[in-house]
Amino acid sequence: MKPKKIWSNFGVSDLDRTARFYNALGFKPNGTHSTTKELTSFLVGDDNFVMHFFLKDILETAMKGKIADPKNVNEIIFTLSAESKDEVDQWAREVVKAGGTNISEPEEFGAGYYGFVFADPDGHKFNVFYM
Repeated sequence: MKPKKIWSNFGVSDLDRTARFYNALGFKPNGTHSTTKELTSFLVGDDNFVMHFFLKDILETAMKGKIADPKNVNEIIFTLSAESKDEVDQWAREVVKAGGTNISEPEEFGAGYYGFVFADPDGHKFNVFYM
């Protein structure tokens, strides 16, 4: 089989807060799917990776089971690529300003790696790295 596309589906508790957070970070709203009563959606990166954020109860119903609480466990960690160390530092400032939490501060991770980890308001974790 050959999948046509892959995207992500996250469970969140507040669509408006989620939309404000990702808009503040410069994520691109996903057209007609940008915000409905059940989800908010964004396009990320040069290839427009789709990230849907559903109300948690809607996603649990669709998936026929509980969704992990990202504040307590790591479900998946996406890495966002930065173009410089300065851009990593800017991301760290913007995440906090937008209402997220920096899990770690920007730092060197071995030769040629610089980055940090943050969580959105629901606890979904991301890396921002310059490599």
